[in-house]
Amino acid sequence: MRRRPLSTNYLTDFSTNDRKDATVPHVVALIPAHNEAERIPAALEALARQERVPDAVHVVADNCSDDTAAVAARHGAHVLRSEDNRHKKAGALNQALDRILPDLADDDLVLVQDADTALSPTFVTSATGAMAAGVGAVGGIFYGEGGGGLLGLLQRIEFHRYAREITRRGHRADVLTGTATMFRVATLRQIRQARHDGRIGGGTSYYSLASLTEDDEITKAVRTLGYRTVSPMGCDVVTEVMTTVPKLWHQRMRWQRGALENLRDYGWTPVTAPYIVRQAFMGLSVVFLLLYIAFTCWMFARGRPEFSHFWIAIGLLFVTEKVVTARSAGWRSQLLAATLAVELLYDMFQHAVYLRSLWDMLHRREESWRAT
Repeated sequence: MRRRPLSTNYLTDFSTNDRKDATVPHVVALIPAHNEAERIPAALEALARQERVPDAVHVVADNCSDDTAAVAARHGAHVLRSEDNRHKKAGALNQALDRILPDLADDDLVLVQDADTALSPTFVTSATGAMAAGVGAVGGIFYGEGGGGLLGLLQRIEFHRYAREITRRGHRADVLTGTATMFRVATLRQIRQARHDGRIGGGTSYYSLASLTEDDEITKAVRTLGYRTVSPMGCDVVTEVMTTVPKLWHQRMRWQRGALENLRDYGWTPVTAPYIVRQAFMGLSVVFLLLYIAFTCWMFARGRPEFSHFWIAIGLLFVTEKVVTARSAGWRSQLLAATLAVELLYDMFQHAVYLRSLWDMLHRREESWRAT
């Protein structure tokens, strides 16, 4: 199959007054990038391999000090440079959307993806198919790239489990992941208008400038407007994993803190209620794990560990759940899960992130956004 070239003329290609078939929505890819010269070629090459190649690809070069813009241009993308942007990814996306949306029709589609992410060849086809069913936005199902040693493997297992949960929920997307999400233009315009009208906070543009996690916040915005959000089969992406504990800590602190603050800002609504309940259950899981570990340590401290059938059953339940849910990540992941100890340490890390995020939010300590 011959590849369609990536369009670079974003002003004329999408004129709503000059289209061969106005019934077929155009697909515009938007990639915000800050110093991503090394990784953006893979993202652009993956777009060129799509079964349904986007009609145009725009790379938003945001305060870059490397060759991101030049590399993107060499790979066929149109480069948009942010201007005096102090709001990181959300600010860069808002500027780009202000430039391209006036030339798009309401039924056209905008694919927003990270520069460190490669889409599966079926992503655009699957996402546009789901859009035809009337959903407001389609999020990707993300998997971790190779490498990163033990820490990378643990993240890949985690991502595989998250993908499994999406399937079990009937492909409902609880978060329109920043790795890759497709929006209908009309939905983006409605979000902007809702912010202008004060029905949704976060500024007066498409993405919230007040949130640490703009993808989590815009999910709640889309759903508050009454739209469904889905992550259907075929919308797989492969994204970067954190290779050091400090990088992972900062990433997860931003994710967790942002999620908690978004819930605080939206308050209790029919949309946020399930998220708030899920956060409460996360808190309970922290308590239960700490109690289990404390009891186990107490038994060994006595010098004569005597585990009842109940506590042995609890331990076996932990192991079984870990092994079964890691199946799609491969046999090595299942072997690691069977040891239990390593994953318990990873769980404790996640719980520490949750507790620290909750503590900082309650004490109004600021968490800054910076690239990892």
